[in-house]
Amino acid sequence: MVMNEEIIFELDSIHVSAGEQWLRRLKGFAELDRREIWESDGCLDMAQWVAGRYGFSCYRANRYVGAGHSISKLPLISQSLSDGTLEVDRVVELCRFATPETEEKILEWADGKTFGQIKWKADLETKPSLEEAQNIDKTRSLTRWLEEGGSVLGFSGRLPAAEGDLAFKALDLIAERLPVSPEDYGSIEERRADALVLLAKQQLAEDGSRDRATVVVHADIETLSLQDKHVALEGGGAIHPAILERLLCDCSLHTVLHEGGQPVGIDRISRNVPPKLMRLLRWRDKCCTFPGCEHKRFVDAHHIKWWIDGGLTNIDNLLLVCSFHHKLVHEHNWKVELFLGKARWFRPDGSEYAPGPDPPRPPPSPPEEWFEETQQELVLAGT
Repeated sequence: MVMNEEIIFELDSIHVSAGEQWLRRLKGFAELDRREIWESDGCLDMAQWVAGRYGFSCYRANRYVGAGHSISKLPLISQSLSDGTLEVDRVVELCRFATPETEEKILEWADGKTFGQIKWKADLETKPSLEEAQNIDKTRSLTRWLEEGGSVLGFSGRLPAAEGDLAFKALDLIAERLPVSPEDYGSIEERRADALVLLAKQQLAEDGSRDRATVVVHADIETLSLQDKHVALEGGGAIHPAILERLLCDCSLHTVLHEGGQPVGIDRISRNVPPKLMRLLRWRDKCCTFPGCEHKRFVDAHHIKWWIDGGLTNIDNLLLVCSFHHKLVHEHNWKVELFLGKARWFRPDGSEYAPGPDPPRPPPSPPEEWFEETQQELVLAGT
């Protein structure tokens, strides 16, 4: 029987090796960014290129690229990553605010600190300048994602401090007035969530546009009478048929006809995509179909075979693309097609731009110049 110590030794060895590989990876991201490889591949920036090729979220890819640019100037932090003293998540946060002059003291401070503590310090140290603070309103956002296999919708956001405090005061005021029994009173966090839903319902009830005020549920007709299947919201969340039954008590029901497995479109009646067809397109594609692009807002319905060339306004001739990547097709000679339900993008020279790394290859010998310089820096830092 393999001893526990042997397993731990193997995991420790993998941890150190992973640190060495992460150091190469971060520096590689920065070097390719300097060479602007992302531009020729139709990406908005290096982070989008990294996200598309290696499957990271855009947020994480942006952090990695930023750390790659910083870590070349931080030999002590580089060494800590390479020898496994620090793992990559904490290193990425340290790279946000460490400098060659401060990294030694920062590493002493970071010893034993959790990721959350280091991130809090990074957020504090990278506070905006006066000019950035004056423009902070431009950074406001509200972002959503799915958890628990799609059954829970999470969200986070940022607001200028004054407006954010005002929003929470309003939610707390509504929460205090919610008609609930004492045993169901719940925490302030639970009641704020209820208050937000109530506020949204009131706004939708007053909205004059029926389509914008519609929550769409996708389900097969057979599912409406079965309790062992699930249905899904247009935004991607999964719900139980029992919840669907409650929604059906007060809703409008739309039927989508299918022909040969595909929803029926409107052919050549109009080049404009009607709301029902656009909802189906958003349901299928979720976001811009360019590899690594996660934009869900400001997306267009692109005709694969252009309307001017006789293309139909049917779902098998449509793809979601953001405004940036829409220009690639119409103004920069890129092409996109739909093959077996998957978008395939092609550069102007006809070569396919495919996400995911190439098959593993042996490392180049001698080492690439960019990494050889890095290794020399680390040797000098260690002596």
